[in-house]
Amino acid sequence: MSPVEILDCLVADEVQANLGRAIIGREIMVLEQIGSTNDAVLEMARHSEEGLVLFAEQQTAGRGQRGNRWESPARKGLWFSILLRPKIDINQSARLTAWAAETVSDSIQKEFLLETSIKLPNDIQINGRKVAGVLVEMRAQEKRPHLAIAGIGINVNQSLEDFPENLRDRAISLAMALGRQVDRQKFAIAVLRNLDRTYRESFAS
Repeated sequence: MSPVEILDCLVADEVQANLGRAIIGREIMVLEQIGSTNDAVLEMARHSEEGLVLFAEQQTAGRGQRGNRWESPARKGLWFSILLRPKIDINQSARLTAWAAETVSDSIQKEFLLETSIKLPNDIQINGRKVAGVLVEMRAQEKRPHLAIAGIGINVNQSLEDFPENLRDRAISLAMALGRQVDRQKFAIAVLRNLDRTYRESFAS
């Protein structure tokens, strides 16, 4: 790995140290490569507390809505999933999708002063092009709060050439919108802080 790549790696301990006594982010993991962060967190759920956040520097089988593939090039974006146990019925999972999409959209606006919009149910756009997406999956649990996995993907430092040709007129990254590279770690901390605050307000007991 080159010095530039090392500098651009997410560091779990440093992210966690900046979150304080959070629910979301009480445990942070960063893996270099994985198939899908949602699938991995689901496998870990039985032995993990609510608020676990798993980042992948690269996903090889990232999923979007309706089974669409989510392109997740190495160290170009934020690809992560959160383990949640929200105090809601399983048929209210759309509330979680709306919460995650609105919070990610708000984080982009606050951090970069970029105008964003939400294309229902789960896409965040800049100038009509997708910059982020959300995939929430819930599982019923007997005699305990239902389990939810909130998967979030944010295009951060891709150039146009990093996207497949068929997506280049429909996708955008923060770097493309800003005309400069973004500190992924700093933005990851900002997003997780915002997600934790809004989750506590809406879903935590």
